Formats: sequence, C-alpha cells, structure tokens
Amino acid sequence: MSRSKWFAAVGTAAALTVLAVPAAYAVPAPATAAPTGASAVTTLYYDDSLARGWEAAVAAGVASWNANTSKVKLAKAGPGARAEIQIVATNGWPQATLGPVRPGGRARVELGNQAVAQGHDKTRIAAHEIGHNLGLPDTKPGPCSQLMSGSSAGTGCKNSVPNAAERARVESAYGIRAATHTHEEGHLLVDAR
Repeated sequence: MSRSKWFAAVGTAAALTVLAVPAAYAVPAPATAAPTGASAVTTLYYDDSLARGWEAAVAAGVASWNANTSKVKLAKAGPGARAEIQIVATNGWPQATLGPVRPGGRARVELGNQAVAQGHDKTRIAAHEIGHNLGLPDTKPGPCSQLMSGSSAGTGCKNSVPNAAERARVESAYGIRAATHTHEEGHLLVDAR
C-alpha cells in the first residue's frame, strides 16, 4: 500500500472513530458559543414631534411598555433621525398600524382627539395604539385589565399597563428568531367602537 493511500485510510478511520464517540464523551461548547442575540433586545425608535398635546401621554405609554417587556424597548428618536414608529395627533379616532414593526420598518400611530373628547384616557390610548405597533390586535369587548380592550372598557378605565397575556405575546413576537425577520407592513387598525 502506498504511503498516500495509507494516510488516507488512517485519516478516514480516525474521522469515523471521532463520529462514533458517544455524546457522554463529547466536549461541551464553550460558554461564549451561545447563539448570537440570545438575550438581544430589539430597540424601536419613535418620533412624537407631531403629537402636540400628547407628549406626556406618549412618554407614559412608552414607559409602561418598557417596564413590562424585556425583548423590545422603545426609545425616542433624536432630531432628524429615522424612526420606525411615527406618532401624530389627529382630530379623528385613534388608529395604528398592526405590527410587529421591526428595526428599519415603518409603523404609524394616530392619537385621535375624538376619543379624548368622548372621555377616554390619553395615556391608555397611547399605550394601546403602541401595542398595535408591537403586534397586538384589539380584544374587544374586554375588561379594563386588558390594555388591548381599548374603548370597550369604558371611559372610566385608566389602565395603561399590558396584562400578562399581552406582555407574553409581545415578548414572543420579539424573541430570538422573530428579531431576525424583516418588517412587513401591517394594516391600519381604527379603534372606533
């Protein structure tokens, strides 16, 4: 047997031996080999420069989502910076693009003054509409404890905090695999009764 054939045969035998080693003897991967993004947070930027009169409600709605989610965080875009979420004040009924919006994508929130004129809470409206951008549909009719029940909870409802099921759904939407997907434009949800 020629020397090159002998080395090829020995190399093949060694490779087969390595493949046949039971898993119990396998060397674990180093801790640094964890999947990239295992604890990554998706940051979405919003622009509320056209939400005149709603700034405090938007800030409170954003704070509510940031305090209740760990996979996605909302941050105010700097002047002239691109934002995924455009927030504007309108005279109509509140409406928003259904997400989940992704980095580089586009979503819109319209904070309708008509709902405020009817007695609905501004902070709840802002948090609810942002919830649409994060992928949550309406759950009407529903109780005040469900942020996404929107106006069906009545004008006395001031809750702007997502419940456990709403939080879990957003966390799932922005999980490891979902964070790598590209944004697809959602449809506009009008929150009229």
